[in-house]
Amino acid sequence: MARPPVDPRLWRYARSARNYLVLSVGLSLLTTVAIVAAAVLLGRVLAGVITDPGQRTVAAWHTELVLLAVAVAVRALAAWWQARIAHRAGARVVAELEQSVLAAGAGLPPRELETRRTELAVVVSSGLSGLRPYLTGYVPALLLAVLVPPVVLVVIAAHDLTSAVIVVITLPLIPIFMVLIGLLTEGRARATLDATTRLSDQLLDLFAGMPTLRALGRETGSGTDTPGRTMSRQVRELGESLHRRTMSALRIAFLSSMVLELLATLSVALVAVAIGMRLVHGDMSLYAGVVALVLAPEVYLPLRTVGERFHAAQDGMAAADKAFAILDPAGAKDGNCPEPVRDRDQSAVGDTRDVDACGSGRAVRSGRGVIELRDLTVESRDGAAPDGLWAQLRPGAVTALTGPNGSGKSTVLQAILGLIEPTRGAVFAEGVDIRQLPAEQWWQRLAWLPQRPVLVPGTLRENLELLGATVSGSQRRGAARVLSELDAACAATGFDAVLDSLPAGWDTVVGSGGIGLSLGQRQRLALTRVLAAGRPIVLLDEPTAHLDADSETAVAGALTTLARTGATVVVVAHRPALLSAADEIVTVPSTAQRVVP
Repeated sequence: MARPPVDPRLWRYARSARNYLVLSVGLSLLTTVAIVAAAVLLGRVLAGVITDPGQRTVAAWHTELVLLAVAVAVRALAAWWQARIAHRAGARVVAELEQSVLAAGAGLPPRELETRRTELAVVVSSGLSGLRPYLTGYVPALLLAVLVPPVVLVVIAAHDLTSAVIVVITLPLIPIFMVLIGLLTEGRARATLDATTRLSDQLLDLFAGMPTLRALGRETGSGTDTPGRTMSRQVRELGESLHRRTMSALRIAFLSSMVLELLATLSVALVAVAIGMRLVHGDMSLYAGVVALVLAPEVYLPLRTVGERFHAAQDGMAAADKAFAILDPAGAKDGNCPEPVRDRDQSAVGDTRDVDACGSGRAVRSGRGVIELRDLTVESRDGAAPDGLWAQLRPGAVTALTGPNGSGKSTVLQAILGLIEPTRGAVFAEGVDIRQLPAEQWWQRLAWLPQRPVLVPGTLRENLELLGATVSGSQRRGAARVLSELDAACAATGFDAVLDSLPAGWDTVVGSGGIGLSLGQRQRLALTRVLAAGRPIVLLDEPTAHLDADSETAVAGALTTLARTGATVVVVAHRPALLSAADEIVTVPSTAQRVVP
């Protein structure tokens, strides 16, 4: 289906664009009036000066010349003002969309975010900047193309019907050729953006693997199956591929502009020849001929400008389409709440209070309770993982989730967090479907340690406090209790030794992703943060993956101690130390096909 010239989603998601559109319409109307007034005044002056020798003085045409100067000045001022507000609006619109896309991207489920990470980076970092040519060039030209030709054509017809007929016949040629060029280049901008995304993926893979390649001494390509194919050559080839695609798009844009320019020139030439022939034979007045001749180019100019600037705006609109796909995904339920899952045993478990809009009337009765996984199934590309999982996660016990790689153990944790919508079944807390609980209320009860812990730029203290733990609790009740829990957590994870080795202690600054700490130190900090959070439900995904045997044993003991305080501890585990500390072991069923390396 053809895309509308002005995407309505742009005005819905970018408030700055709405005011800009209103101002642009007003300035376009002012420009149209100025064009007509200048042509009529110029025709009067030229015809009068040529046909009446007695009027060949400035004083005789003082009023017309002043009005002509005003009309030209108004047109120039309107064009300057429109360009000015267009550049400002373009910057604001791009900033608004970038913020909206970042916020929407942060709310994507983990699986979808992982698959669309590079796409989001390309759209936000450079793709949406292409909207500036759209707003500064294409939209003003489109408004002028809608307003100027009809008004100018009426004025031409009032002065010379023959010229108006020629314009009516030749004018459709420009949009026809615009459509033909559009069909020729359809999808080119989207293909270029997709290629940029793929190239970014490949570059990120190369850069991510560079430390490993350097450690193995293979960064220069020596010893590989493709001698001479170094990383620098691969990067250069990727850049040249993008360069070729960009130049191809520019070549099409320049050729299309030449075609439209040629059509407009030939059409104006036909009008000029017809006017000249009739002036020679005395079939029309000089005034009417001058007005028609001056206005004829103004009829074709807006349409030609639209065609020229259309291609410059396509890159931005292609990126905007991807942004709108994130902001307004297909199949969204328009804010409707998910339907509660009716289980065959639900009448016997939990309360049966009514639920108001989005589950705000349903609440869990206490901070602790049984978490039930009822027929939990999540379909993936390779099958269901997990597939029909039934389990009870009890407070006061350590529950270990086991199973082969790809069986969906991490997916189970994400389903408990409410980050993944199950294909079938549901997660219940004290008999309440967690989809009926406000997300913030549910997350306040959870502490989660993913496989790749998140550390934000800042101090170790700020990273610790993300889940509510605090280094100095003197400003809160129970400060000594919080502090002792932190000391115990640091001792269990071995992070106390890390703190002793850092001169600034908790005030040590780390970069994005924990830069400044080793991989093991990052894992110890993230694990300490979870253990000291004091949340009633603790979810851990391979918490001892980067720890030594002694630290692993200490962590397993800390998890057992935490569970004995009444917390619900769920851990994805493969290693014997964690499995031996578990009170219950749940094997996650799966039908997903595993790829054997």
